[in-house]
Amino acid sequence: MTYCIGIALDKGLVFCSDSRTNAGIDQVSTYSKMHVFGIEGERQFVLLSAGNLATTQAVVHQLRHDIRTAGERSLMTVQNLAEAADYIGEVSLKRQARYLEGGQSTFDPKVTFIFGGQIAGEAPGIYLIYPEGNYITTSRDHPFLQIGESKYGKPILDRVITPGTSIEEAAKCAIVSMDSTVRSNLSVGPPIELRVYETDTYMTGRYLKFEEDAPYLRQLARSWNQKVIEAFAALPDIQWAG
Repeated sequence: MTYCIGIALDKGLVFCSDSRTNAGIDQVSTYSKMHVFGIEGERQFVLLSAGNLATTQAVVHQLRHDIRTAGERSLMTVQNLAEAADYIGEVSLKRQARYLEGGQSTFDPKVTFIFGGQIAGEAPGIYLIYPEGNYITTSRDHPFLQIGESKYGKPILDRVITPGTSIEEAAKCAIVSMDSTVRSNLSVGPPIELRVYETDTYMTGRYLKFEEDAPYLRQLARSWNQKVIEAFAALPDIQWAG
């Protein structure tokens, strides 16, 4: 399992992902689920993935191949983010179909993506691309998207995130959301990757990678846990009738 978050703000975009792909008793495997594409000064994109690792790697390979070979259609030639989301969805569908044609009846090639960024001349945005190739985007009423094990980290995002939230606060909220998920589901885990993109910069943006023993992760987890306990203790008692 995995957990990835994309947050669209007035001032920019925030992306956060875990790196765990297998959490069995005998094996814990980690692979980065955050991929960056772009041309400085013109366009920048971030792609997060949840689902089959083979499909993900095949899709990312195809995206990079199309860029490297100056293909007729690539992330460097699309005119807007919606066209880019269509393109990624089509590449994903083709890769899934290729695996299914192999007759592997127990093999599930599905993968879901969060894709976001900005192309010069249009506003930044974030899309969730489904395994079927279709997609949705964020809105003023729902400025974040999640893929993977989303239920544990959603409450803090619902309570804190608005389009007007600062990038710094949104980044911190994303880490808290990730910590809540890691605490509740062992199939999600570090390293945790965090990237922020500021509107109209067309640069790769700030990036951090937190290993399992990162002091900040430990400090944040302890502080958040203590504040939750204190908030619960301060709640009014139930007034029983009679």
